[in-house]
Amino acid sequence: MQTRFTETFGIQLPLACPGMSYIATPELVAATANAGGLGILATGPLNAAQTRAAIRRIRELTDKPFGIGCTLMMPGAHDNCVVALEEQVPVINFSLGKGDWIVKRAHAYGGKVIATVVTEKHAISAEKSGVDGLLVTGHEAAAHGGEVTSLVLIPAIRKVSKLPIIAAGGFGSGAGLLAALALGADAVAMGSRLAMTRESPVHATSKEMIRQRSVSDTLYSRNFDGLWCRMMDTPAARAACRKPMNLLMAGWKASAVARKLKLPVLKVALGGMLKKPQELRQLALFGAATESIRLAIEEGNHQQGVQLIGQVQGLIDDIPGVAELFLRVMQEAEDQLSRLNALHSATAAPYSNS
Repeated sequence: MQTRFTETFGIQLPLACPGMSYIATPELVAATANAGGLGILATGPLNAAQTRAAIRRIRELTDKPFGIGCTLMMPGAHDNCVVALEEQVPVINFSLGKGDWIVKRAHAYGGKVIATVVTEKHAISAEKSGVDGLLVTGHEAAAHGGEVTSLVLIPAIRKVSKLPIIAAGGFGSGAGLLAALALGADAVAMGSRLAMTRESPVHATSKEMIRQRSVSDTLYSRNFDGLWCRMMDTPAARAACRKPMNLLMAGWKASAVARKLKLPVLKVALGGMLKKPQELRQLALFGAATESIRLAIEEGNHQQGVQLIGQVQGLIDDIPGVAELFLRVMQEAEDQLSRLNALHSATAAPYSNS
């Protein structure tokens, strides 16, 4: 199946693995690429040296195009993006920040750039900056989806943009792919579905919990990491979302983040309290959330850990390999299209005889 997404990014199938922290590892990214989709490396938990090593590891595992994700609001994201540009990664996906400089440098070596957006305003701004595609994230998605559901957000952004759209939020099957294409998208990103594959590093305990959950078993709160965020509904997640972090606790948490990233602790913590309290609180929330996410994904620890997951978790009941999953999704899409064509033919027949 060829769409503007596959043609623009040199990909075989209109399927993508978004840059999920601790999940979109080199192994899952490469498996996605080898199966015909676009895999996007998560760099949020990585420093510059680790990002470079991860990029080179992907290239050991595949010769297909791949991408890396840069959440520009997060500490260390700028350095990770610079590394990706130096390594001439084929696709860079940025979010939560201005990416004009990324577009300029990536286009200089023939790279492509995708902006993650959740509103029409963001989509228009991103297109003006010269990006090559949009990752449109609806309300159903894990982590930082928008306020509007995919069913409405995709056609709304299609009205204001001519760029290839990768739809994210609620997609995990061939029927979902066909629906996204009908709404105006050119591909789907299936984060939660790909988290439930054999190549995914998500702990077996967490995978089993995802398999057992329904579509309604998620929480959506801005108290977890400072942005509106969707996660699995567990006692630990409820505790993490109970109330926002106060400034004193933010200073303490931010100092821990600064030490980990080898930033000046006093400047980050004390300076943040005095000069930029909101930015300090955001940094602290990101730092605290990152460890909670790691515990759930890598250790299956749901006493302290929090699992980011989309509402589509309730539609997932098995753990296939990525290649097997992609074959299934494309066959499902073909079957659904045949069903719709048959329905159309049956509906149109009486009118053609009148």
